This record gives sequence, C-alpha cells and structure tokens, in this order.
Amino acid sequence: MRAGAVAQMVLMAIIVATALFVPVGALIALVAKLFGVSLASLVTFGGKIGTVPGLVAWWAIFLVPALVYSAYAMPWHPRD
Repeated sequence: MRAGAVAQMVLMAIIVATALFVPVGALIALVAKLFGVSLASLVTFGGKIGTVPGLVAWWAIFLVPALVYSAYAMPWHPRD
C-alpha cells in the first residue's frame, strides 16, 4: 500500500463528506424537526458544544462512512 494511495483515499473521503454535508444534513434536520428537535439543538448536540464545533463534529461524523466508502471504492491493485 503506497502512501500516495492512502492520501488519495483520504482526499476522496473529504470530498464526499463535504459534498454530502448540506443535503444529508438538511434531511437529518427535517427528520429531527418532525420529532420536535430544533435545529440549534441538533447542531450543538443539545447545547453541549458551540455551533461551529458542532458543525465540525457533524462533518467528522459524515467523514467516517465516507472513509469506509472510499476505502472500498479505491482501486488498490496496481494498474497494468
């Protein structure tokens, strides 16, 4: 496994997590609203952390499945 391949995989995961952050976050916010959870409470984890750290935490949560996806989708075999 090359270091360049791992860096490429992480970069792909960062791009996927960032691209899906707004639409999936909006869907999560809509579902939370249906259950009576406010957007501020959702973003700040019930007021435990601030807004900006909350958004960063949510992005990091989105990054985990994106890393799994990019590790699965990465062509690990050398090209002939």
